[in-house]
Amino acid sequence: MRVGVVIFPGSNCDRDAMWAVERAGAEPVELWHADADLKGADAVILPGGFSYGDYLRPGAIARFARVMGPLERFAREGGPVLGICNGFQVLCEAHLLPGALLQNRGLRFVCRRVRVRVERADTPWTAACEMGEELTLPVAHNEGNYFADPATLARLEEEGRVVLRYLENPNGSASDIAGVCSEDRNVVGMMPHPERASDPLLGSEDGLGILCSVLAGVRA
Repeated sequence: MRVGVVIFPGSNCDRDAMWAVERAGAEPVELWHADADLKGADAVILPGGFSYGDYLRPGAIARFARVMGPLERFAREGGPVLGICNGFQVLCEAHLLPGALLQNRGLRFVCRRVRVRVERADTPWTAACEMGEELTLPVAHNEGNYFADPATLARLEEEGRVVLRYLENPNGSASDIAGVCSEDRNVVGMMPHPERASDPLLGSEDGLGILCSVLAGVRA
């Protein structure tokens, strides 16, 4: 299985993501931001970092990178896409996911482990998890405060599109939302970093299930 990992200028979690993908049993594939080519990837991850230095606002410039053209087509055709942290911000800017990520409520960068609950196990990125399962995952962000208008929040809840929910909200996110999915459920964005909890040496393997979920789905 080939899992593409997009590399933007300023990405700093791409190597972590590729290492975790390999540990999950897949072949990681580098996808350079300036190349309009997904190189035959079966799934794509947009990793964390500070794409293009977070100029204007996080994800605002990355959304127009050449690689985003084929990625958006891939997503709209049902391909599994995961945005982690800055990748989540990019997906919101590209309108592949609803809402926006605002500055943390405390106006400080947050870097710690938090507990989240799996709200949906019917996405390609959570299929190996159990609904209600609690995971402890690292967060590291300054703009992770999920915001959407009341109508959008209500729709996300009604349609079961809140994928992860904070049990200890670190950033002020509306409705304790840590991750959401698209209408077709194949595109998922989350602020916590599953790749940083994918080996006992990192203190936890709680995040490995996220990656193994999509691999199982692709193999099927």
